[in-house]
Amino acid sequence: MQELIIFLVFASALAYLGRRIYRSFSKKQAGCGKGCGCAADAKATLLPTEK
Repeated sequence: MQELIIFLVFASALAYLGRRIYRSFSKKQAGCGKGCGCAADAKATLLPTEK
């Protein structure tokens, strides 16, 4: 039973790391390079300020 629990934790960790690696290489959109999905154009993300 203990081996099964350890195997499930290990498999979950591998799946998590695999997903992060896959998502970092599969990004086709422009961005900042960190894989966070932010816009490449800084002007597009700025909020208008009131004067």
